[in-house]
Amino acid sequence: MSDTILQTYALSKAFGGLVAVSDVSIQIARGTTHSIIGPNGAGKTTFFNLLTGKYKPTHGRVVFKGQDITALPLHRRAHIGIGRSYQITNIFPNLTVLENVRLAVQALHRVNFRFWQRADSYKAYIERAMHIIHLIGLQADVLTPANVLPHGGKRKLELAILLAADPELLLLDEPTAGMASEQVPELVKIIAQISHSGQKTIVMVEHNMNVVMGISDKITVMSAGKVLTEGTPAQIAADKTVQSVYLGELYND
Repeated sequence: MSDTILQTYALSKAFGGLVAVSDVSIQIARGTTHSIIGPNGAGKTTFFNLLTGKYKPTHGRVVFKGQDITALPLHRRAHIGIGRSYQITNIFPNLTVLENVRLAVQALHRVNFRFWQRADSYKAYIERAMHIIHLIGLQADVLTPANVLPHGGKRKLELAILLAADPELLLLDEPTAGMASEQVPELVKIIAQISHSGQKTIVMVEHNMNVVMGISDKITVMSAGKVLTEGTPAQIAADKTVQSVYLGELYND
């Protein structure tokens, strides 16, 4: 069985008198895709923001690879191998696909802008960027400005930028949000390939249940700020309580 890469202990977050997340303890196994789902208001987005460091918990702990990172700010978590995406695309719109990814690769190696440096000195960064671009399937758009890409292309580019930082743990916030239905399968295939490589762990908040059921190794269902249940996709789909709270008649059609 895979060892644990991320763990939370009684993690809670209150906004004044509103308790958005209450005593959530979960374990994320290394090399797996673990999805967090729940109805609107379940607390999954707040919980995700606690994992990323955007919010500080009211109480409880977050542990990454045995290290307590509860108080670690968002930018420091990126340095220790945690990368996150956002519901809204986060790219340089006027730069090309290659330039976006190359800059992300350079940032990993802490290379600043050097206006008088020879262009061929960036060869290794360009090669790494091209490898990631091919992996994501954007090779036909290498020289395309990011703002010209369709929404699905922008989501893929954001994933490429995330991979350029070479994180061990990828936190994906609604990766298919806003995508046309015909664009979703390709992105799901890419995420599955990343996961099945065995070198990355993925935690995903996602509203598209077909995506969740098709790609997840394990699913945590939240309701009213707490963990309702956990299990494999088959176990979650068959759970009557989950169906009544969240899935409805989706699997009875």
